[in-house]
Amino acid sequence: MSRLEAKKPPLFIPEPLTDDGVSQSLSLLSGILKSCYGPAGRLKQLHNGVGGCVCTTSQSSAILSRLPVSRPVLGVLMASVQNHVSRFSDCGLFTAILCCSFIENFKSLNIASCAVVRISKHLLSLCMDYLKSEACGCRVAVDFSSVETLLCLVRSVLRSKPACMLNKTEVDHLATLILKAFLFTVPCHAESNAVLGKCVIVPMKGRRVVDSTVLPGLLIETPEIQLAKPLTVKRTCSDMIKIVLFCVSMSGDSFNPEEGIITVHHGISLEMSELNQLLNVGKQLVDDEVGLVVCQKVIHPSLKQYLKENGVMAVDRAGLSLMEPLSRMTGSKPIASIHLLSPSSYGSLKDVCIESFASKNFVHLIPNDTVVCSLILCNRNETAWDELKRACETAEHVLQLTLKEPLALLGGGCTETHLASYIRYKSCSLSTSSFEDLDCSQTQYQLVAEGFCRSLESVARSLNHDDGDILTDMVYGHCWFVPPGFPSVSKWSNLVSKCGCGINGNTENLKWRLLQGQFGSPVTRDCPKEPLVKVADFLTLDCYAAKCSGLQVALETANLILDLSYIIKDQN
Repeated sequence: MSRLEAKKPPLFIPEPLTDDGVSQSLSLLSGILKSCYGPAGRLKQLHNGVGGCVCTTSQSSAILSRLPVSRPVLGVLMASVQNHVSRFSDCGLFTAILCCSFIENFKSLNIASCAVVRISKHLLSLCMDYLKSEACGCRVAVDFSSVETLLCLVRSVLRSKPACMLNKTEVDHLATLILKAFLFTVPCHAESNAVLGKCVIVPMKGRRVVDSTVLPGLLIETPEIQLAKPLTVKRTCSDMIKIVLFCVSMSGDSFNPEEGIITVHHGISLEMSELNQLLNVGKQLVDDEVGLVVCQKVIHPSLKQYLKENGVMAVDRAGLSLMEPLSRMTGSKPIASIHLLSPSSYGSLKDVCIESFASKNFVHLIPNDTVVCSLILCNRNETAWDELKRACETAEHVLQLTLKEPLALLGGGCTETHLASYIRYKSCSLSTSSFEDLDCSQTQYQLVAEGFCRSLESVARSLNHDDGDILTDMVYGHCWFVPPGFPSVSKWSNLVSKCGCGINGNTENLKWRLLQGQFGSPVTRDCPKEPLVKVADFLTLDCYAAKCSGLQVALETANLILDLSYIIKDQN
């Protein structure tokens, strides 16, 4: 068939960042993300134009996955940040805001993009070398023999999610539970190839947050079990409970026609044949002293009754999501066919009991070695619960990353302002040969370095949503927040008590400058000092691995976008 319309040539868009529409879209995205940032961040409601679920959130994982963009430049930025979040769970807003700030600050410089890329990569290497060094003043060592620093990390994650609607008591309660759940998943015996266990979140909506609890082992909801009746489960001679898992339906349904053609002789009932096979499986399980049968799908009522009469407990409709942790916890291998039953697939449990929470009954499977646990997570309503679930998963991932690399970075904007002070100090002490190696002039280097520092400081400024002044001290390079309502010429030492991360108090004769740089305030050229005390209660801390990755991803993505010469768009 001939074409009804001639094929259109592709559309070439040169220098996409010079387009006013792209700049406005980038500025709008930056404003949306900045307004969500931190414990005082403003919430966003996201929903599509054809109805469906409404999401109330301030978390990057929820915002970026639901925020449609039509500009290819923004698509690159969001895809890059989403990839970072999928790997680290944390620091998504930090990465996105910093990337937007890099683009905006570097774009305003009258310097070739290739020179900006070279210089900014050098500045990034200075940051990363400093963050990896023992002399780093914004880094905190995490001691796993003490829970205080770990609790600070978890609290910081929870406090940064305002849609969870948590008060201080609830934050402390949940932080303790999340840490306890994480410690359950750490193997007791150190091995070279040790693998962390799993924490399964059990939803309990419409309940108080302080009703949340954590239990070793797994909970399987079983509405048909009556709490009043005593639970008797067959045990082996070693007082263990033998368990078998089935990931195939045991309902006795007929064969699936898609599996092939079967021939049935006259007078033979296919349903009865299936039921007899199931009962034969039940007989073998009883003979093998199995005490608990868990099926991912449905178990035939007759088989259930037979197992019950012989002291075997049967739990069905467990669901696919529980199969992997069940297998991990009990050592059993899920059986995919009732015709291939092998005793080598059996596992073991320490105990089984019935637990009741709210109006729900659960079978509680208690393992011999606790590497799997259940976090019963409560919150007042569905919206707050969904947000809290994401926050708890992020906190657990942060603890896992910290176990691998036991370090944390100071939060509350202090790492950003400290790094900015450090880069300003290093950029002033660079040798002439370094400029030659970078193929740039000293002026170009200083301009890019200042844009780099202002980008870091813009992230710290994004934490303030109440129009108060933001300061940085001239000694440690930390971030300080002035309450709103005071003029900028006030005596700042009377208005601030602690820096953003909480490690420094206003006990020294510190000098400050406004972070925005108004009134010609001086910028420190000295190397920022390390705080005298590196451990304190209720610090605000950030995940070291996630923030370091976010810093690299933000700059690399910004450089990629700055280096774009053309966008080629198919119009057909």
